[in-house]
Amino acid sequence: MERTRVVIADDEAIVRTDLKEMLTSLGYLVVGDVGDGKSAVNLARKLKPNVVLMDIKMPDMDGITASKILTEEHIAPVVLLTAYSQKDLVDRARDAGVVGYLVKPFRESDLLPAIEIALARFNEFETINQEVDDLQNALETRKLVERAKGILMDSQKLDEQVSFRKIQKMSMNTRKSMKEVAEAIILAHEASQQQ
Repeated sequence: MERTRVVIADDEAIVRTDLKEMLTSLGYLVVGDVGDGKSAVNLARKLKPNVVLMDIKMPDMDGITASKILTEEHIAPVVLLTAYSQKDLVDRARDAGVVGYLVKPFRESDLLPAIEIALARFNEFETINQEVDDLQNALETRKLVERAKGILMDSQKLDEQVSFRKIQKMSMNTRKSMKEVAEAIILAHEASQQQ
């Protein structure tokens, strides 16, 4: 089984070393560690880890800002490890899409559940995002096919079923999606209208 790949971001080298030891003993693979938020974002973009453990207070870019970028780019879930538990920081972290928050000092036994829950939540979010994209694509395809069907019905005096079958057949014959065929029909119709 492939080990979970982790990037650590903390401005204190000793904390990074301790975390690396803890994570390794828990069976995780630490693929990189950095001391500031900007480097954390760049390293995560490059290495595509499964999870990023990050401190909040760091130079160049704080951990919450870095977390927001990683979340928006769907790179990896972030678990914040911080000595700060003020409500405003927790609220900012939540709004940034952080999926785990551990307050220092924490024990090695706190890491495993935090990381595994973060991975599970991130995977759920990614699945939901994919489903939304698929539904949006299906809806867009349906709208285009309906429009193309209408064009064929009007221009070739066909009924709805025959128009649909014609688009289907063109799709199969050209090995293009029905969406692509519909777009081509619409473009050809619009071009003929402009002449």
